Amino acid sequence: MRDNLHDYRKTYEKGELSCTSVDPNPMQQFRTWFYDVQESGGVDEVNAMTLSTIGGDGFPKGRVVLLKKYDEYGFYFYTNYNSEKGRSIANNPKVSLSFFWPNMERQVIIKGTAERTSEADSDNYFHSRPKGSQLGAVVSNQSATIESRKELEEQLVKLEKEYKNKEVERPKDWGGYLVRPVSFEFWQGRPNRLHDRIQYLLKDSDWIINRLQP
Repeated sequence: MRDNLHDYRKTYEKGELSCTSVDPNPMQQFRTWFYDVQESGGVDEVNAMTLSTIGGDGFPKGRVVLLKKYDEYGFYFYTNYNSEKGRSIANNPKVSLSFFWPNMERQVIIKGTAERTSEADSDNYFHSRPKGSQLGAVVSNQSATIESRKELEEQLVKLEKEYKNKEVERPKDWGGYLVRPVSFEFWQGRPNRLHDRIQYLLKDSDWIINRLQP
């Protein structure tokens, strides 16, 4: 059976982008777009991003994770260090982050190098999470196989009782990553598929701005 999707069409007409209109600093340009999307509504999780890594098998893999912080150094997310993505980053720290905001017909693609954040940073974020999420991080050996969901749920019930009246300690194999960017691409949908693509490349501590053909 084959599904023909040739008639799936959309006209992009909500904005434009030029080398002269963007901020010289890509982090500030990201901050502006992020705020625009957040204020416009229509996106459930504006901080959802696709993290792509190269696995030990040589294949790329993308999955949606949540951006939890960004600053002049880069972009932060948190996960199990022994998960598939954690092992991939340990083997090859070069990663890509991708944001897609269809309500404003925008994409941002970021290439960078991932590194673990400090123990203090990981502790601070872990203890800011709801207790249920903390216990979920403890109970899950992320990416490992398991016989059934019931097994996980039973383990969670035991932990809920154990930690009912005490603080949950962050697992040592769980924490943050900082992605330090080396390139950005800001994509704005335009009519006739002549989309605007503005690229920032880091060179000798300066950001070089280019327009890419669509």
